[in-house]
Amino acid sequence: MKRKFLMIIFFSGAVSFSNAQVLTNDQKAVQNTVIEMFEALSNRDSIALKKFCTSDILLFEYGKTWNLDTLIRKAIRLNTASDFNRVNTIDFINTTIDGNVAWATYNNQAHITQNGNRLTIHWIETVVLINERKQWKIKVLHSTFLKRS
Repeated sequence: MKRKFLMIIFFSGAVSFSNAQVLTNDQKAVQNTVIEMFEALSNRDSIALKKFCTSDILLFEYGKTWNLDTLIRKAIRLNTASDFNRVNTIDFINTTIDGNVAWATYNNQAHITQNGNRLTIHWIETVVLINERKQWKIKVLHSTFLKRS
């Protein structure tokens, strides 16, 4: 009985492991760009944010079209709460590269503390990135709001 149980665990693990996506270095770099961009937002660092975005980035948020200036104004300059803290959890669904263009889809969950209030916001997002001078940069970000708690 014990042997059968161990065999079931072994084969279940082998099947799960075989379904795991092995990422290329470029796919990892694309994902890292997304993660670092959100870290810059969390740190309210507009200089770092600009490193991960093209100058003509378009963001589609809450039915509106934003540019980099809008993102900086709404997410950084107007965000002045002294107790502000944002922790991002990004779970990538797919990352694809075709030449100098890449796109990734992921679940994004932000745990935010601001003005004594805590909330969690969940989006599903897709980004399009381009490779500029050997660095991936976000050119388009489309965000679909899923849940706020």
